[in-house]
Amino acid sequence: MVPDVSTGTDSRGLIAYLFGPGRRDEHTNPHIVAAWDMAGAPDPGRDPAATYSQLAKRLDHHVDLRTRELGGKKPPQHVWHCPVRTAPGDRYLTDTEWAEVARRVVHATGIAPAGDEKVCRWIAVRHADDHIHIMATTVRTDGRRPRTHQDGRRAQAECRRIEAEFGLRRLKSGDLTAPRTPTGAERAKAERQGQTITARQWLRERAYAVAAAVHAEADYFTVLQSLGIKVKTRLGPESGDVIGYSLAAPGDTNSVGEPVWYSGSKLAPDLSINRLRERLPDQEIADRPRYAADPAEPWQHTISAIQAAHTVLDSDDGAAAQGHLAAFGDALYNFASSTSGPHRTELRAAASAFNRARRSAMRADHDAATALRQAGKELAYASNEPGGLAIALLFATLHLARAAAKWHEQRGHEQQAAAADEAFRHLQAGYQQAAAPALVELAHRAPRAATASRFEQDVRAALPDHADRILTDPTWTALTTTLAQAETDGHNPRRLLAEVGTQRELDSAEHPAEVLNWHITAQPNRRTQAARKRSTVSGTSSVSATPNLPATPVADRSQPDSLRRGR
Repeated sequence: MVPDVSTGTDSRGLIAYLFGPGRRDEHTNPHIVAAWDMAGAPDPGRDPAATYSQLAKRLDHHVDLRTRELGGKKPPQHVWHCPVRTAPGDRYLTDTEWAEVARRVVHATGIAPAGDEKVCRWIAVRHADDHIHIMATTVRTDGRRPRTHQDGRRAQAECRRIEAEFGLRRLKSGDLTAPRTPTGAERAKAERQGQTITARQWLRERAYAVAAAVHAEADYFTVLQSLGIKVKTRLGPESGDVIGYSLAAPGDTNSVGEPVWYSGSKLAPDLSINRLRERLPDQEIADRPRYAADPAEPWQHTISAIQAAHTVLDSDDGAAAQGHLAAFGDALYNFASSTSGPHRTELRAAASAFNRARRSAMRADHDAATALRQAGKELAYASNEPGGLAIALLFATLHLARAAAKWHEQRGHEQQAAAADEAFRHLQAGYQQAAAPALVELAHRAPRAATASRFEQDVRAALPDHADRILTDPTWTALTTTLAQAETDGHNPRRLLAEVGTQRELDSAEHPAEVLNWHITAQPNRRTQAARKRSTVSGTSSVSATPNLPATPVADRSQPDSLRRGR
């Protein structure tokens, strides 16, 4: 059961919507199921003589009195609105049950505490099977404003109790940082158009993917427009600077053919212009040339940054951890847009799922995660996909997603923990798709027996506590091939095993040789590094000036063929 509290100033406009046909004729049988006074609340849905104006006047009675006391100035945001919707698949509640839900919600939020005779006037309107709208005018009989501090959080807590008592699906408790749930009208519109996601959801995915890849605010708007998305910015009256923006999906129009706009903050809390600026570098940094002397570097940098993020999640610095989770969310989008193969679908799904895990009510220190964010952006501009490194990166993301789920769970972030766990499952599926054939190929290229025997001695010397498990692991043969390649690249196998064997995954891994394989794969080529240091030429290979197209959302919407690149 999902409540969604908001406030406004137009009583009659909201009433007209609640009792009207809806934006797409989706409202059926609108009527009041509960009110501050059922006898005193005109019901335009059931009483032919009742009008919207009559109901608005009754609701606004004490607002008008307060307005006169204030010399003609209405109290700010005096209209309180809270839709309450059951979860998909739940049974439909009766009018009597919805009336109880409404009374409990207005009590819990401070709109109309039980036993208080001077409460705000409110109504609960049902115009669909699966939800009601609670509307109130927030001036009490005694002229005071109600105590509605943290009303959204309190409404959620009460809905969790109602779910248990009514036998409904138990949803995860939130912290008011989730993006807005698509309205019934938005879902109905998407269904009529044959889409599995709404325009709001489609825009949100595109905005996240583009924000993850670009280096500057101006690039953000430019890339969005290049993808066919309409962009409208709001400028400050004095400074002329951008103070807000809205997006419209291709072909998404209202009844008169005008684009349907969604502001950044209405797409997701961290897509507002101010939150975006916290994550994007300033223009001076964005304008610096970016070079990659080795095409493998973006992948290796990202792997190293993701591995370092584990340490941050283990620390007591919640702000730094939250910053790394946001940067990791960006890296997932860039990884999905830079890779290919059947596992790309799972990467896209993981990036989308992790969006809910990338933020919480805790403050995020984005500066602490600069290394991870910059590495992820390098990945967005990578010109090729080195197969083994891509799988090693997928392996690293898999373990960080699991660590993120544990981090959120320990702090009581139920929705975020569930989202991180969902991302982990997608990454795990993607890893299995990508790794299985690669491990088979490595096993087919195994070195001769004498070399394998020497590597066995190296394992026993470097990792004596894990040696038996490593050598009996089905992927040991594949590991010998990787060790042979590392030796060719200038590494000492025994020293390398000791170094990568300190990784935390080795202790609990079901296949420790597999863990070692991908950690070793992620190591830089020593001979290439040495040659690069000897070279007097630097910066000869620049990173592509254009990022890979952002990952298409899991369920794509209709758009021109020219916009379907990079799918």
